[in-house]
Amino acid sequence: MNLFDILAEQRIAEAFRRGEFEHLPGAGRPLMFDDDPLLSPDTRMMNRILKNAGFAPAEVGMRRELATLSAELAALPAGTQRDRLMQRRNHLLLQLAQTPRN
Repeated sequence: MNLFDILAEQRIAEAFRRGEFEHLPGAGRPLMFDDDPLLSPDTRMMNRILKNAGFAPAEVGMRRELATLSAELAALPAGTQRDRLMQRRNHLLLQLAQTPRN
């Protein structure tokens, strides 16, 4: 540890003993990390704009449909409709596997 790290740790410990970290806004709630630090600032801004406008990546829609299909498949007995749903599910899984990641 260098001198700055030691000094920072000491000041944080002193503030903690004085109770300066109590009653902070958002205390007891999980932190929300919306930004992926590995994305470029331009991509993060674009994602934030799309999210605020209510758009979601295609991958999100495919995952939602997969969850719905899985629930339907669990309730269906063997038959033609189940086979069609299995084909659709397999097609979605293949599409997801081929979807490029950022």
